[in-house]
Parts: sequence; structure tokens; C-alpha cells
Amino acid sequence: MSSASRLQGKAAVVTGASRGIGEAVARKLQELGAQVATLQRSEGPGVWVKCDLESAEDAERALEEAAGKLGRVDICVCNAGTMFRAPALELPVEELRRVLEVNVVGAFVVSRAAARHMLDQGDGGRIVHIASMMSFHAGVNTLAYAASKGALAQLMKAQANEWAPLGLRVNAVAPGWVATELTTALREDEKRFAEISARIPVGRWAEGDDIAGAVGFLCLPESEYVNGTVLPVDGGWLAR
Repeated sequence: MSSASRLQGKAAVVTGASRGIGEAVARKLQELGAQVATLQRSEGPGVWVKCDLESAEDAERALEEAAGKLGRVDICVCNAGTMFRAPALELPVEELRRVLEVNVVGAFVVSRAAARHMLDQGDGGRIVHIASMMSFHAGVNTLAYAASKGALAQLMKAQANEWAPLGLRVNAVAPGWVATELTTALREDEKRFAEISARIPVGRWAEGDDIAGAVGFLCLPESEYVNGTVLPVDGGWLAR
């Protein structure tokens, strides 16, 4: 079977896929043969369902719309995320709530709605959350983001415990430093960029395709026995 048909007949939903990691993931799943729907404000690869992922109700509504357009849901990748940088002493509570709403609540309602479709279909399914290095350690001025990604890792594990006996496999990929629009300012800071790069054993920042490859693996039959895992894709950052 060619790599372009490994997921033939499968339908995948990806959130936050207008750019960066999400776009790379959506395109990877398309390359593997899946039909793909993307959920976000701006257009993305595949069937686009416009939605506001800061609203749990709209996120769940969009998943249902995507499922209707695709006819089924076999794979769900919860990639959408947001960040707010501020010292902990100055972090506005409303920004903490917003980050948690998108990164945790949004991922929960989308993945739960997808799981319900998978169970109704009766032939299993794969759910992949996009976690972070901050699922393992916190940074500075990133309390909201670190708290959300730590929570997301535990959310994934709880889902994996409950849903594996029902035929669903739930995992997460934790990207390291990735060259995306969100890290542009950091990469333009020569001193900080050099400090970070020096600690990455493989000697470079990740591209979206590096993360998408790991997500693709977790959606293929070869990963059938992988469940409840946070898979670091960090160039060896955590091993340093």
C-alpha cells in the first residue's frame, strides 16, 4: 500500500489549521489519503468550517458540521491554541480564562464530540492533542499557556484511560521549538534564539512537517498499541 493511501477512506478533523503546525498536520493527513476538514476562523486545507474556537459552544457546533460534511469522523487532531505572555503578578484573570478556554475546554469539547461519532460508527478512532514542552516544564511569563498545556496532557491521559476499552486511542504530541508565525519575534531576538538553538541536540528548530509526521504516525495502524502517551518532538530538548 502506498503512503498516499494509508488512510484511504478515513475522515479527519483538525482544529486551528489555517497556518503553522495545524496546516502542516492537515496536509500530512491528506497526503496519507484521508479526507480532511479544518476548523478555525480563516480558511485552511480541505473542507473548511468557520468557527470561533474561543467559544466551546461554537467549537462543538463546528465539529458537528464537519462530521456532517465528511460523513464520518475517524481522526480528530486538536491543534488550536493561543498564548498570552505576562509576568504572573500582572496576568489578567480574563486572559488566563481565555487561554484555558481555547487550549483546554475547546480541545475537550471537540474531542468529546468526535469520540461520540467514533463510538456511534463502531470501528474505533484516533484522537491526537497538540501539547507542548510546557506540558513538562513551565517557562517565564507564560503561566497561562503552561497551565493550559499541563492540563491538556492530563485531559488526554484521562480520555485515554476511559476510551481505550471502547476502541479509541488518545495521545498527544508535544512540539519543541518550532519555526512558525507564533515564534517569529523570539527567533528575531538574536541572543534568545542563539540560547535556545544551542540547547537543541539536533541543531535546528522544528518545521511544521516535523510535528505533522509524528501526528501522522499516531493515526496509522502501526501505532495501535500507543495510548495515553505525550510524545515529545523536540530534537532532544528534554534529554539535554
